[in-house]
Amino acid sequence: MPYTSQVQDYRRSLERSRQSLGRADRPSVFPLAGRQWDLLDEVFAPLYSPSTGVALDLLGLTEPGDDRARRGSFLEIGCGTGVIAVTAALAGHGPVVASDINSLAVRNAAVNARRHGMTDRVRTVHGDLFSGLGDDERFDTVFWSSNYVLGPDHYQYESDHERAYVDAGYRSHRGYLEQAPLRTTPGGRALLHFSSRGDYPSLARIAAETGRELRLLGRCTVREGEYGDDLVEHLLLQILTTA
Repeated sequence: MPYTSQVQDYRRSLERSRQSLGRADRPSVFPLAGRQWDLLDEVFAPLYSPSTGVALDLLGLTEPGDDRARRGSFLEIGCGTGVIAVTAALAGHGPVVASDINSLAVRNAAVNARRHGMTDRVRTVHGDLFSGLGDDERFDTVFWSSNYVLGPDHYQYESDHERAYVDAGYRSHRGYLEQAPLRTTPGGRALLHFSSRGDYPSLARIAAETGRELRLLGRCTVREGEYGDDLVEHLLLQILTTA
């Protein structure tokens, strides 16, 4: 499988996953966006990657009154520690559902909802993409900060933690592009946080194959920092139905 740059190499991302889990200084509580958050073992650690903070900013959740942050119901796929889902609830979204394929991440999100007094507004569910939801559930905002690094079709995950870093054959991206627009309310938005560490041409091809259009809503470039000095462009994409 060819890679256009080192930052797109899935093997590098898997190594980052292993390093994040094994660090002696991995904390049980970390600061982000002006708040403290619990971090459980085997859950993606936002303090070692700028992606969660970037996603908060792209969604308009870091500044009170930011007009990018629409209110209403909010679904986060791949919630991890729950920082984005809980912050959305604190910003006025509700009800909020936080879903993850990693059962420990689901527990972590529930812990952080309790830490910030949002248990009445945030519900956590365990499932792969939308499998943990009722058939009739729809949301004003559906959001996924994806595992945008493309892995080989044949790759077998060694842990759920690796799924936060790499998407084998972009199977999860295909499922999200197909299903996310079907989970929105009338006038709602299906959103995807992607980056230049992913394979955008492959994403665009899958979008075309599934009758979807990708509309750019926001972008920014940040330096990775913790596990390399690469400059990475982050994108907020809206998924539209074309057929």
